[in-house]
Amino acid sequence: MATPLFESSIKSLQLLGRGKVRDIYAVDADKLLIVTSDRLSAFDVILPDPIPDKGRVLTAMANFWFSRLGHIVPNQLTGIDPESVVAAGEREQVRGRALVVKRLKPLPIEAVVRGYVIGSGWKDYQDTGAICGIKLPAGLKQAAKLPAPIFTPASKADVGDHDENISFEQAQTRCAAALVDELAGTGKNGAQLASQARDAAIALYTEASNYAAGRGIIIADTKFEFGVDAAGTLHLIDEALTPDSSRFWPADSYREGISPPSYDKQYVRDYLETLTWNKKAPGPSLPAEVIARTAAKYREAYERLTGQTLS
Repeated sequence: MATPLFESSIKSLQLLGRGKVRDIYAVDADKLLIVTSDRLSAFDVILPDPIPDKGRVLTAMANFWFSRLGHIVPNQLTGIDPESVVAAGEREQVRGRALVVKRLKPLPIEAVVRGYVIGSGWKDYQDTGAICGIKLPAGLKQAAKLPAPIFTPASKADVGDHDENISFEQAQTRCAAALVDELAGTGKNGAQLASQARDAAIALYTEASNYAAGRGIIIADTKFEFGVDAAGTLHLIDEALTPDSSRFWPADSYREGISPPSYDKQYVRDYLETLTWNKKAPGPSLPAEVIARTAAKYREAYERLTGQTLS
């Protein structure tokens, strides 16, 4: 197990920003270096303790899905070795946990797809009989499978803020406003890109969940991010179908009426719910046992899904 990386410190490239998990650097005018740290956020707060190998697991799993689902929508990958764009003394920081990607204009939405009634969707359904305004059959139990996957976009929040569910019409409006300059001269508009993102997200989720089912894993829900290039072509960006962006349940312990055990960071959330913490920064430290069990869950999810062992 490698030494955990809480924050990268690459000096040979310009740092553009740090997200909850990823550090972003400029390679040149067309490419970025994205380093996936071992940071973990819960309730939109970055916790002080890194999870060993988490960044390597997320990167390996995202690469697996980018390869498997590349026929559905283009993605951000360039194929350039991250170790080739940093100084020799910085290669260890990017080894196995970084990607060199295309510079693309992100859509200002989280493309969320839900296949089961859980999380905020379960709370919404209990209150309204719908999820994000999408009416659902009456009498569904917690963790019930939906008749078909639904697209429930969310706003993109800054670090420390909460994403908020929005309607598809609001997603179209946001995309139209944010992509005016990027799409000028392409014959496309933001509302069309929002529709493409919706269709791509559902297709990605459907194929991935069918594959995962064959590996004994239920993908209850997930979120994607998309960007566009200068020609207005939609690309899958950020990460894809990892324990950070998805809810993974072991199929052999799934049943309706409960919140099933999971491979994602729900384990950490459940621990944090036992504390008297206001869910605002700074986050509490995690016990060694919680850190170790969380690291093991991330690795198990990768190995079970891909059939490969993280070296």
